[in-house]
Amino acid sequence: MPRGQKSKLRAREKRRQAQEDSMSLESQELRRTTIATSGNEAAAAYMRSVVTINDQEEENPTASEELDMNESFFRGPLDERVAMLVHFMLYKYHMKEPVTRVEMMKNVIQMYKSNFPEILRRASEHLELIFGLDLKEVDTQKHTYVLINKLEISYDSRIMEDKGVPKTGLLMTILGVIFTKGNRATEDQIWQTLNMIGLYKGKEHFIFGEPRRLITEDLVKEKYLEYRQVPDSDPPCYEFLWGPRAHAETSKMKVLEYVAKVRDAVPSAFPMWYEEALKDEEERAKARVEARARSAAARERTKAMIYPAHK
Repeated sequence: MPRGQKSKLRAREKRRQAQEDSMSLESQELRRTTIATSGNEAAAAYMRSVVTINDQEEENPTASEELDMNESFFRGPLDERVAMLVHFMLYKYHMKEPVTRVEMMKNVIQMYKSNFPEILRRASEHLELIFGLDLKEVDTQKHTYVLINKLEISYDSRIMEDKGVPKTGLLMTILGVIFTKGNRATEDQIWQTLNMIGLYKGKEHFIFGEPRRLITEDLVKEKYLEYRQVPDSDPPCYEFLWGPRAHAETSKMKVLEYVAKVRDAVPSAFPMWYEEALKDEEERAKARVEARARSAAARERTKAMIYPAHK
C-alpha cells in the first residue's frame, strides 16, 4: 500500500478512536446524571404526567391506569447499559449516522449480550417518550437502525436540536396538553404539567436548559407555539396555542397517539379527542387534495401560456 494511503488510513482511525473515546466519557457522565435524577426526572414521572385525563378517566378506567415506568427505566442491573445505549444512539443521531447491532454490542452491550433485546427495548422507549425519536430498523440483514424525529421537519430545526438533544418529546408533551385542554392551555396549566416532570421557571434543567426561555421564546420564535395574553384577563394571564409550524409538521392524531402510548392505551380509548383528531385528519386530507388540484391547474395554465394552442 502506498505510504500516502497508509497515512490517511492511520489519520482516519485516530479520528474515529478519538470520537469513540469522547463518546465513552460523555456516556459515563450521562449515566451518572440520569441515574442521579431518576427520582423526579426519569421517564416514569415525565410521561405519566404528560396529560391530565380529567373527565375521560372515569369513562375509561383502563386507559387512565398509570404506567409504573420507574420499574421500566433506571431501576435494575441493566440501568447503566440502557443509559449508555440512549446516549450512544443520540450521538449517532447527531452525527447523522445509522447504528448497527454490531456497534451496539461492541461499544455498549459487551458482556450483557443475552440481555440485548431488553436493553434495546428500554432504550427505544426512552428515546421515543423523552426525546421524541422513533427507532427504525432499516436493514434486517445487517440489523441497522436509524432514529427518526416524530415531527415532519419542513426545514432546518435549529431550536429543536442545537442544544445537545432533540426537544421533540417536550414539544409533543406541550402540544398534547394544549390539544386536550380544548386547543388552548393557560400558562398555569402548562407549568402544572411541566412542574410534575421536574421543569421549573428559571431553573436550569439537565436536558432542556432553562425551560421558560425555551418554551416562551425559542419555540414561539420557531412558530411551534403561540404565546399570547388571554383577552380581557385582569390581572393579565397568558395562554399557549399550537403554532403554524406545529400544524404543518404534526397533527392532532399523531399527538393523540403519543399521549395514548405514554398512558399505555390506544387513541380510541379517548373518544372525544379521537373524534376531533379524526375530523382533523379528514380536513387535512381534503386540503391536500385541493392543493394538488390547484397545483395541477396552475401547471396547465403555465403550459398554455408557454405553448399556446395553434389555431
